[in-house]
Amino acid sequence: METISEVEKRVFAKIAWRLVPILAVANVFNFVDRLNIGFAALTMNQDVGLTATQFGAGAGILFLGYCSCGFPSNLALYRFGARIWITLLVVTWGLVSAATCFVSGPVSWYLLRVLLGVAEAGFFPGVTYLIGTWFPAEYRARILAWFLLAVPVSSIISGPVSGLLLKMDGIAGIAGWQWLFLLEGLPAALVGVAIPWVIVDRPEQARWLTEEERQVVAKRIRGEQRDRPVGRLLPAMKDVRVLTLAVVQFGFIVGAYGVGVWLPQIIKAGHFSDLEVGFVTGGCYVVASIGMFAWSAYVDRSGRRIRHLTLACLAAAVGSILAILTGNFWLSLTWLTVALIGITAARTIFWAIPARFLTGLAAAGGIAFINSIGTTGGFVGPALIGWLKDQTGSFSAGLLAMAGILLISTVMAWSLRFYVKHE
Repeated sequence: METISEVEKRVFAKIAWRLVPILAVANVFNFVDRLNIGFAALTMNQDVGLTATQFGAGAGILFLGYCSCGFPSNLALYRFGARIWITLLVVTWGLVSAATCFVSGPVSWYLLRVLLGVAEAGFFPGVTYLIGTWFPAEYRARILAWFLLAVPVSSIISGPVSGLLLKMDGIAGIAGWQWLFLLEGLPAALVGVAIPWVIVDRPEQARWLTEEERQVVAKRIRGEQRDRPVGRLLPAMKDVRVLTLAVVQFGFIVGAYGVGVWLPQIIKAGHFSDLEVGFVTGGCYVVASIGMFAWSAYVDRSGRRIRHLTLACLAAAVGSILAILTGNFWLSLTWLTVALIGITAARTIFWAIPARFLTGLAAAGGIAFINSIGTTGGFVGPALIGWLKDQTGSFSAGLLAMAGILLISTVMAWSLRFYVKHE
């Protein structure tokens, strides 16, 4: 006969196998469609006439749409349900990403990137909220790790695939970078169409769970201990824990997109072909994936999320600095990979923290608020590195500036220990 603990593990494993795969696949396309511009730029910039500053600004301007619409998007998700809203978002961003093949200059480049940000705005905070309604604290970091494994996996896939798609240049009179956007954007829309057949909003609506299993989930979620819980929207916006988390996320998102968008061009400087750039980039993210998952599994066992969030941000900062100081290409790439491990680990550890004190509408709005403010780093990172590249002729100044911002995140993450007593 199963013990209570064994029953719980079986039930939550069943839920994870139902919800996580399709959400993770959608997240893979989310990041492929957001970061494939790093590979498209290898030929697109010259074809369209974009400077490094214009490309970097367009890479980052996505987050103006993303950050301005994240909060209302998650409130809409709370109102209409995750099933309907996430479906709408995934289908829309897939179509917009595919339409990027029609870019003809800076104006159309900026416009389509803003529209992509608007379409993507509610997806990640919406999924984070959904996970919080289905899983108690001791499962969240691992579930988020599986979901966020899509981030490095997208780069592993995107590198070689994008390199191959660039080789389709001239087929049917279409440039390689245009094929890249078409064939990496449209599949996302197809994944979106499948989502409403798989996920439901709440455990009590899940016909694929038995009545006993639904009660197990409801009891565990209701009985979860929370650290000075906040359930109303306005107090959540003013909570020092929410504001501190937004600053922490800003820093590691600067790092995530600063490295993610520019890494192909950094590697290209080592005199590799476009296809080789794809495979080397993918290799960096394979290592980052392994490090992220091992770190998040350890954090779930130890429970010390704030300590490890601090260490992850510190690893990202130190890796970025040491990548500049070494004069060897492969040593620099090794330290950049260390920075990627810290950045990807910080993502998974970070999002297990807000659910410790945010509930209900405050969880939907608070998570979106943190994400909207923090994700402005997605604009700052690529734009800052692009501008400093134009000013100095190298990536060193941009990486150093990124490291400084990551050090601020490290300090702010450490300060959370004074506000969140029950990790």
